[in-house]
Amino acid sequence: MARGDIGRSLLLLLLILIISAGGLLWFDYLNVIDIKTTLAPLYRRLGLGARTQSAVPRGEVIDLDAERLAVRLETLDLRELEMKKQEDEIKMRQAQIEQMSAELEDRQKGLDERENSMNAISGETASYERNIEQSARYLNSMRPENAVAIIEAMDDQKAIDIMRKVDEIAAAEGAASIVSYWLSQLPPARAAEIQRKMTIRP
Repeated sequence: MARGDIGRSLLLLLLILIISAGGLLWFDYLNVIDIKTTLAPLYRRLGLGARTQSAVPRGEVIDLDAERLAVRLETLDLRELEMKKQEDEIKMRQAQIEQMSAELEDRQKGLDERENSMNAISGETASYERNIEQSARYLNSMRPENAVAIIEAMDDQKAIDIMRKVDEIAAAEGAASIVSYWLSQLPPARAAEIQRKMTIRP
């Protein structure tokens, strides 16, 4: 036999041994055979930790489909736990959003009530201003002594508002205001009090 044939034979034999060892390791990994126990002395001689696996009772057939099913069931359990966790987080966020929505709704109600109150006050103020202007024009057009008698019967604030409106109307029309004459015809104490309040209340 030629030297080259011997080399090829050895190479093929080595290749067969490598493939066989790989197949044994693969079947051991799939738990089809138990090679760990057999190779344990070799591992110890080489100074490597001997690997062990649970022994399969004699006569028991390994069901790969059952193993795969068990792995899938475990995966499904993990997914179910993850989905449950996500569902709990969604519920918590939804509760927070609902709480924020309720707070915003309460704030909006408060703003609406304030707006309505301000509108009511504004409407009352506008109505009061119209009444004051109408009274000022009415008093300005009547005889001074009659106007003074009416003013004397009013409270100080309303009298002051009317007198100021009369001054505004006179200034807008470029005419002289009759307010100074009204004050001169009022009782001195009352005229002084009205003038004092007009001074401190712009």
